Amino acid sequence: MVGAACSVVPDFDVIGFRFGIRYGDFWGHRGFTHSPAFAAILAGAIVLLAFRDGLPNISRLSMWIYFFLATASHGLLDAMTDGGLGVAFFAPFDNRRYFLPWTPIRVSPIGIGRFSSSRGYAVLQSELLWIWVPAGALIGSTLLLRRRKPATGK
Repeated sequence: MVGAACSVVPDFDVIGFRFGIRYGDFWGHRGFTHSPAFAAILAGAIVLLAFRDGLPNISRLSMWIYFFLATASHGLLDAMTDGGLGVAFFAPFDNRRYFLPWTPIRVSPIGIGRFSSSRGYAVLQSELLWIWVPAGALIGSTLLLRRRKPATGK
């Protein structure tokens, strides 16, 4: 549950629109909260505050890596969209925005209500194809590999 929350926290930056923060600003949409630096800080804060003693059979470093990747994946996927201003990957050191060379994912409208439009439906189809199907295949493959019994040596 914490990992899933980490994957959506970067988009909390849209709250800034209500306070006059512009899209391209440091705290604007796809700014600092979409950077690897933010992902590292958030992962560290979660491990220190919520998992100070770790968990059985899971090191704090492993948990930090998991939370970091869950958070950082959001910015990476946003950089694969076909709209917006790009992602400030190098914030807080550089606020320039970047896209990846390959942008197959339709950019999502800002606001839940806009998903009921034909554009919102097209975005959901795009995310299903480029995010959820590959994620499901990865999860399924991982589960299958875990079920395989180790070969006995002869």
